[in-house]
Amino acid sequence: MARAYLSIGSNIDQRHHIAACLDALAEHFGPLLLSSVYESEAIGFEGDNFYNLVVGIDTDMAVAELSDLLHRIEDNNGRRRDGPRFSSRTLDIDILTCGNLCGDIEGVRLPREEILHNAFVLLPLAEIAGQELHPGVKKSYRDLWAAYDTTAQKLWPINFEWRGQVLSRAAPRL
Repeated sequence: MARAYLSIGSNIDQRHHIAACLDALAEHFGPLLLSSVYESEAIGFEGDNFYNLVVGIDTDMAVAELSDLLHRIEDNNGRRRDGPRFSSRTLDIDILTCGNLCGDIEGVRLPREEILHNAFVLLPLAEIAGQELHPGVKKSYRDLWAAYDTTAQKLWPINFEWRGQVLSRAAPRL
């Protein structure tokens, strides 16, 4: 059994699609390890803000099988694949890591490069897996976040509940 970390994002009816995604993941994998939910501006295109979080799951699925399941969950939530790569979406689920796998594994590049480049991936990953080492650079996610240029991308926690569980609270305004 391997621990996989998934990045989840939505900028169309965000609360609905994030909750539906978590429901589907819980149905397939049981208990989920959940980060806070963060809001961030769209990157690479003009669009509504995204809600993002990272989820840890335990699975014995092959990477290709997991990827196929995640695509089905996206499709079941109205994901369109006929538009530009950087565009609004109902749901985006990416495999960030799967155990310590590195390289092109069954058509999926692991670990996913966005871990090192996007605050909306690295911060929630550091939150739930801070002591774990990035399989490629061999640094902890907590250390990677500590070294990250936080002025490069803005994100903030939002009030978000799922199945009666508080996942995150908005930071108080000063």
